[in-house]
Amino acid sequence: MPSVILLDTARWPAHGRLWGHVVSDATLDELHRFAAVAGIPPGGFDHDHYDYPAERRASLIEAGAELVDSRVLLRRLRASGLRVRPHERTPTRGIATARLRERWRSLAPRAPALGEDLLTRWSEPHRRYHDVRHLLHLLETLEALGAAEPVVRWAAWFHDAVHEGRAGDDERASAALARDALASLLPAADVAEVVRLVELTIDHSPGPSDARGVQLSDADLAILGAPRGRYDVYARDVRAEYAHVADAAFVRGRTAVLEGLLAAPVLFVGDAARDAFEDRARGNMAAEVARLADPHGHLGALARWRTDAARR
Repeated sequence: MPSVILLDTARWPAHGRLWGHVVSDATLDELHRFAAVAGIPPGGFDHDHYDYPAERRASLIEAGAELVDSRVLLRRLRASGLRVRPHERTPTRGIATARLRERWRSLAPRAPALGEDLLTRWSEPHRRYHDVRHLLHLLETLEALGAAEPVVRWAAWFHDAVHEGRAGDDERASAALARDALASLLPAADVAEVVRLVELTIDHSPGPSDARGVQLSDADLAILGAPRGRYDVYARDVRAEYAHVADAAFVRGRTAVLEGLLAAPVLFVGDAARDAFEDRARGNMAAEVARLADPHGHLGALARWRTDAARR
């Protein structure tokens, strides 16, 4: 059976409109290409589908989508292997913040004001990827990798506490913030170790014997090896975070970053992280590089992406 784009009837209310779902029964690349051509804003992408408003149904069918029952759409999506399960999805900011507060109380119950200051920083409106959701994912990945030492968790909380989009400078400013904020809370040796770990995230190049550095670096990069749909949400959010950068310049810069990562012999230093993430990370990044190089509508999609992000 040839692959097709499917949509169901819009019947889910939100924001004063009714919404439906658009999926591919083959690949996310096919879905993204259809969305670009049909003018569906990138902000409508949600892990394994795009949301569409009811008034767009006729135009989407005219563009080539097939209207099917919701149960058929879900069955075909599952059969394609593209379905992203609930626990694999990017949480909302509200859910992420609530979970982070629980973790902070476990880490530093006697420093609630510092925790709230950090959450305020991680919730700054210009952050679209490096926000509370990224911090929660990092901490959850550290737990999954068995990184229980408090000093590593402290470093996680501070590693992007300053984020203005200046690579290197942001990490050094975050390390300086940690040095000042933790001076009265932790022993000097622990403060120095947190600072070292935060600065290590500038280039993610820990030595194989640096267990703490390996844990933090691998967990920070783990989003690269997420299920494809979650990775594509990450890629969308990175573009939104750099909405001020012109499309062609963004494509050049993002492609250079991805190709640099792909050229590395290994992305993940620790055995557990390499086994869990390496292969899928390389597949995800290669697919994004190909999408960035696609001359058929991708720059137009990026322009809509940037416009959509500016409105949100």
